[in-house]
Amino acid sequence: MSDITAIPEMRPREAEGSAPSDNSLANHALVQLTLTRFREFLREPEALFWVFIFPILLAAGLGLAFRNRPADVLKIATVTPELARSLRADKLLDVAQLSPSAAAEALRTGKVALVAEPGPNGAVLYDFDNTNPEGRTARMLAERAVERAAGRVDPVAGIDRLMREPGSRYIDFLIPGLLGMNLMGSAIWGMGFAIVDARRRKLMKRLIATPMPRHYYLLSFLLSRLIMLVVEVGFLVGFGVLVFKVPVRGSLADLVVLCVLASLSFGALGLLIASRARTIEAASGLMNLVMMPMWIVSGVFFSAQRFPDMLQPVIRALPLTATIDALRANMLQGSNLPQVSPQLLVLAVWLAVCFPLALKLFRWR
Repeated sequence: MSDITAIPEMRPREAEGSAPSDNSLANHALVQLTLTRFREFLREPEALFWVFIFPILLAAGLGLAFRNRPADVLKIATVTPELARSLRADKLLDVAQLSPSAAAEALRTGKVALVAEPGPNGAVLYDFDNTNPEGRTARMLAERAVERAAGRVDPVAGIDRLMREPGSRYIDFLIPGLLGMNLMGSAIWGMGFAIVDARRRKLMKRLIATPMPRHYYLLSFLLSRLIMLVVEVGFLVGFGVLVFKVPVRGSLADLVVLCVLASLSFGALGLLIASRARTIEAASGLMNLVMMPMWIVSGVFFSAQRFPDMLQPVIRALPLTATIDALRANMLQGSNLPQVSPQLLVLAVWLAVCFPLALKLFRWR
């Protein structure tokens, strides 16, 4: 009987590029990609500073600068002792009696806000810059003091009722603005910088050669943003509440929904910015081009209503304006989600437009 050569058992070839057989959650591709986003973030000291330290320093500095305090005393000058006596009757004026040349020099160099001197026919001449708010206020106070010294009696008495309720202070206005700015900055920079850096180092080219589903890579950025959102929002809002007693009058659940939708909208915008950029310089320029106008006009540090009426429709359509308006309504006025539905609609439109467009334009190489 002839020898029969043993033939090895034939097994079906594994599909080329198939994923490992380990199906545990810890080794899932999406989990590992999301953890990678956290590691990249924690290894960047600049990112930690801009996301956590900078908003706190800004809130602390502006909160102390604009804290509740007595009204400022305005420095003015006059050239005669009679006017000086009349003006010093108002406690909000710090009156210096100077020579005409010294008074003019003090006004020109900004040392005083106004100069009062005798005019023709018993009138008083007020020299001041009407574009300077302090000058306009000094003019009003000086005229009131002079008229009262001349015997004027107010026909209607006024009684001051001073309000110190949390919610009306500048720091209460500021914290939601900083929170919106932080949501935008961390989402756009965190998304755009990491993607462009991976493209520049040709990491994406290697990733798409693996069995990783491509949408996992982009989804990992959104998941990491949502998880970091808890820390970012809690850190800044907690600081405002504990240090400055900033009120949070609305529902915390509504606040979470607002922050999540805002973060997703800004993340989609960041993804769109980074979809084609190949260098860090190009991405940085595009991100600054998008964010800088919104920092200025969207009401972070002062009300957006200061801008001309013709610009208001454009300003209200910006995602940062919608975010800040909704956050202020929730935190300071106790508004619920239906009451901020116009702002939610703006954010939803930005998300619905930017994310599909970014996926269509996204370049892996």
